[in-house]
Parts: sequence; structure tokens; C-alpha cells
Amino acid sequence: MADEVRAAAQDEAEKTFEGFMKFSKITTYGALAFFFAVATCNFGVETGPNKTGSQYDGSAYNPTNLNKYKDK
Repeated sequence: MADEVRAAAQDEAEKTFEGFMKFSKITTYGALAFFFAVATCNFGVETGPNKTGSQYDGSAYNPTNLNKYKDK
């Protein structure tokens, strides 16, 4: 009787461990894929002459510049 219970517990432990390892691998690979995808986008920071939104230019909101291009 004790051997049957021990064998059943061992089988359940092995099954649970295999499921945990599968979950851990999928989670790790998913996280690595996500970070790789974000890194290829340069983490959202744009560089170069045609960059948009990557830096704040407070002079654009200077009161003397607000109506600069109004007539164009």
C-alpha cells in the first residue's frame, strides 16, 4: 500500500516537474523574443536627421514662435 502511494506521488511529481519546465522554457523564450524585438526597434528612440519625437525641443513652444508659420 505504501509503495503504491509512493509510486503515485512520484509519478505526479514527475508530471508536474515536466509541466513546470515546459512553462519555464516557453516563458523564457517568449521574454527573449520580446526583448529582441524591442531592441531591434532601438527601444523606441529614433536617431538620425529625420527623427521624430525622440527629443524635446522647448524652443518650438516659445511664445515668439507660436505664430511664426500662421500665414503659410
